[in-house]
Amino acid sequence: MISRLTSVTFHLKNENETVALGLTLANVISAPLVLYLSGDLGAGKTTLSRGLIQGLGHKGAVKSPTYALVEPYELNNLVVYHFDLYRLLDPEELEFMGIRDYFGDNTISLIEWPDRGFGMIPDADLSILMQYDGLERTITLNATTDEGCRILSCIHNEKK
Repeated sequence: MISRLTSVTFHLKNENETVALGLTLANVISAPLVLYLSGDLGAGKTTLSRGLIQGLGHKGAVKSPTYALVEPYELNNLVVYHFDLYRLLDPEELEFMGIRDYFGDNTISLIEWPDRGFGMIPDADLSILMQYDGLERTITLNATTDEGCRILSCIHNEKK
């Protein structure tokens, strides 16, 4: 039986290391892909997203889409949708914004606060849990699909 890597944990000292992890992810992912980003306010979800989106080729600022719910980034033949569902009052609101139209073959979706969209968003390929560890952050990546496992294997091999 072949062992599959389903979880990897990182201990990051600062914002630069969080951005660097996002850049590393950008080097090993491809569309279609859904990433969940969970953790308390200020845990670094948007910082990680910034590294990932810039690593995919976006030039410029990456802001939190807290009030807009979604911020699109069109990059070559790829669209990255950065969702922040923190202010979502009811998952049904996502149906009104046409949530199903955001997930396609050429999309990567980063979803902050995915629990608030339960039942309306697709399952994740990779779930990322970000937690405080004193002044540092502990970030655990959990693969939930074959593609998620492939990504973790690539990242694990880069760490060596």
